[in-house]
Amino acid sequence: MRPILTTLTKAPHATLVGRLLTPQGPSIVTTHNNHFVDITCPQFPTISSLFNHHDPLSVVQDLATRSPVLGHVEPLLASLLSPADLQPVKACGVTFANSMLERVIEEHTGGDRTQAQAFRQTLTASLGELDLSTIVPGSTESKALKAHLSTMGLWSQYLEVGLGPDAEVFTKCQPLSSVGSGADVGIHSCSTWNNPEPELVLAVNRHGRIVGATLGNDVNLRDVEGRSALLLGKAKDNNASCSMGPMVRLLDEGFALEDLHTLDIALQIDGTASDGFQLSDTSALSLISRALEELVDQTMSEHHYPDGFMLFTGTAFSPTQDRGEVGNGFSHESGDVVAISNGQIGTLVNTVRTASECPPWTFGMHALMRNLAKRKLL
Repeated sequence: MRPILTTLTKAPHATLVGRLLTPQGPSIVTTHNNHFVDITCPQFPTISSLFNHHDPLSVVQDLATRSPVLGHVEPLLASLLSPADLQPVKACGVTFANSMLERVIEEHTGGDRTQAQAFRQTLTASLGELDLSTIVPGSTESKALKAHLSTMGLWSQYLEVGLGPDAEVFTKCQPLSSVGSGADVGIHSCSTWNNPEPELVLAVNRHGRIVGATLGNDVNLRDVEGRSALLLGKAKDNNASCSMGPMVRLLDEGFALEDLHTLDIALQIDGTASDGFQLSDTSALSLISRALEELVDQTMSEHHYPDGFMLFTGTAFSPTQDRGEVGNGFSHESGDVVAISNGQIGTLVNTVRTASECPPWTFGMHALMRNLAKRKLL
């Protein structure tokens, strides 16, 4: 197996913001001349406060030239934390046609991976040549499809949020509980059918404005959610079950909102030494069923997020490649290395463990506030 390392974007003019664990505590950092620069200050003690500024791009570019240098980027990459702190981590599901069908399969098989292939063939045959990726959610065509599938006994709540007017939006994890690149990522020990979900993650401020983007792994327990959609919390929010990174790339003239819709996100899984399993795939944002701005608007809705939020935008990736017994598809094994990458943003790397094997999350809101107060940043 080839080694996979965390990397930052190679785009020469990219403005990056992240969090680095320093001897003093979590610090807000950017890059300048291939070095990490500590831009933490009383005005911006958290990355949330920075993103809520009316012009975070100018602030970061200014601070980068006059703030303390922490060291060369390469040796410090292992100290990167998730590039989010006070923001809630939200997620949109069922935003790609092929992953939507996989959610339907999970539901109709009750999360039993041994039945998935047979039902997948039934569902594919019922749809015929229809290309679901061309159907606009909430449109006349989507309503007709809903009626057609209902008469065949194939309607699903996942098709409702995939084809209907309302997007699925849920809370992925609590503020400060996500992990960064290089960390272990957690799978609940009860799960025997699960997979990574490589996604574009939007950094959104309190006004609903997208200020930047990073990569994320919205780890999914297919068997748990397949038993009941009401188990979504158990399937999604576990110790270390959300990773983001390596850093947020701020939007600017060379990396605009419209550019996000054309990104490709690559996934590579390197299995354990015992099986040598490998899987590679790519997800194209151009195939997403709803515009990124719509996902943000539906997340904002009538709710308010004074600290802003991070928003996972969904994935087209739902692996069906057999790992082991024929017909059982893919599921993680402890020790898998997952790399999610995009040349404009970087590479997010995590090693899969059970959630109980991952370091427990202990540095919460009180710990952060005490740390910032001790450093006279509050």
